[in-house]
Amino acid sequence: MTLRVLLADDQALLRGAFRLLLDSADDITVVGEAADGGEAVALTRTLRPDVVVMDIRMPDVDGLTATARICADPRLRASRILVLTTYETDEYVARALRAGAGGFIGKGIGAGELLDAVRTIAAGDTLLSPAATRSLVARFLATPDHTAPPHHPGRLAALTPREREMVALVATGLSNQEIAGRMSLSPFTVRAHVQRAMTKLEARDRAQLVVIAYRTGLARADPAPGGGTSRAAPGP
Repeated sequence: MTLRVLLADDQALLRGAFRLLLDSADDITVVGEAADGGEAVALTRTLRPDVVVMDIRMPDVDGLTATARICADPRLRASRILVLTTYETDEYVARALRAGAGGFIGKGIGAGELLDAVRTIAAGDTLLSPAATRSLVARFLATPDHTAPPHHPGRLAALTPREREMVALVATGLSNQEIAGRMSLSPFTVRAHVQRAMTKLEARDRAQLVVIAYRTGLARADPAPGGGTSRAAPGP
């Protein structure tokens, strides 16, 4: 299956470079380009891409606003958002995930990493880079956001103990492969547990699953001198 990608960046030169790179892959094709967030939303509604590679700072409608609009539209549920930006700050990462983005990476990544990122997001997995950013994300997600719908701990009652364990591990930033190695399970089994948890919790993707884990207390951030770390809360 060929992955269909929409590029949203206000710099035409960068869009051209990304298009050239992505189109060079046998399994990826760029179906459109947007110069601002408003155009990105409109083209997503028209083209229904698998992945939208979204810049943050764009004129008129910024990338975070565009991401929120796309993710709030149930008709666009199949379109995943990969935020690709120069500004890898903890605040932007948290806001991007809260808006519904499936991943957040910097423009300094290599060509192969960008291709892998698109494939990862299209598969419904969360992608956070660099790895150190995960602890900062945990701090922001652990902070109450009064503008977002609450996620009550009671929602976790639908999960099996193993599903709760998987969600808590996902919240620490581990990939399916890393969780499989830690739990001595196959990546397929881990993915099945995660997907069932997403369905029960009505999570759009793994990024939303992370948000729910922190807001319900299943996972929490433990600030420590010199930097924060995240860990899973013990299950029942």
